[in-house]
Amino acid sequence: MQKFTLDILFKIIGIGSASGLIYNDNFLYIISDNSTFLYHYDIKESKVSKIKLFENSQENLRKRDKSDFESVLQKDKKIYLFGSGSKPKRQTLATYDPKKEIATKTDLSEIYDAFRKAAQMPKEELNIEGVVYYDQQWIFFQRGNGKQGKNGIFILKNKKLMANQTITYIPIVLPSLKNVAATFTDAVLVKDKIYFLAAGEDSNSTYKDGEIVGSIIGCLDAKKFTIDFTQTITETQKFEGLTLYKNTKEQIEFLLCEDNDTEALESTVYKLILKK
Repeated sequence: MQKFTLDILFKIIGIGSASGLIYNDNFLYIISDNSTFLYHYDIKESKVSKIKLFENSQENLRKRDKSDFESVLQKDKKIYLFGSGSKPKRQTLATYDPKKEIATKTDLSEIYDAFRKAAQMPKEELNIEGVVYYDQQWIFFQRGNGKQGKNGIFILKNKKLMANQTITYIPIVLPSLKNVAATFTDAVLVKDKIYFLAAGEDSNSTYKDGEIVGSIIGCLDAKKFTIDFTQTITETQKFEGLTLYKNTKEQIEFLLCEDNDTEALESTVYKLILKK
């Protein structure tokens, strides 16, 4: 049992369906699963700015049209946004260079097809919800909320994200919440540990939403891929975004966001504190 506190830190007007975030020096980069903008939030000024990822970037896209950006990470001073892969339109990587203020697109369909083959899963069950980079390998977190319930990680040992490299799939079994299996919703690297979020959602579809029965936080050893601990943090909310806020000898603090599955352009950021 981990001692923790979870509180609302602030609300952001102008961003809906938040699905991932990165904290960096009093700024947040935030993604939304129904938008093709990258959002930049100045915490001190409480100001949101929008960064176009595509020429025709839009907000509140219909479910069938959205790119479904569910994963975001910062690497080599660039921001990487990954589509979930659950539909053909959701197999895009958007990369933003803050220094050059340039966004580029990459087709991930070959890599995602290789993931499906590695895990022997149907096309519609791939659902990437978190990505971290560690020890020259990309680690993709597969949310096992499809009929087969394949929850686990894909390991791609390739700096350039190419499909012709060895791909390893490791199943990860997580605790159940009210008899519903918890499945990955995000992950963040902290030194040689990977902290992750997982949610229980009473649905066997990667496309249709179900009743939320709670969320957990857990810790995975980045070298052995074994679980150090899991802890339920709510029985009513689905948290989908996780970023490191502060790390001291006594405690580690994260910022979290939740996808409220509505069209309201408002997002709440929470602070989660875990005692060491």
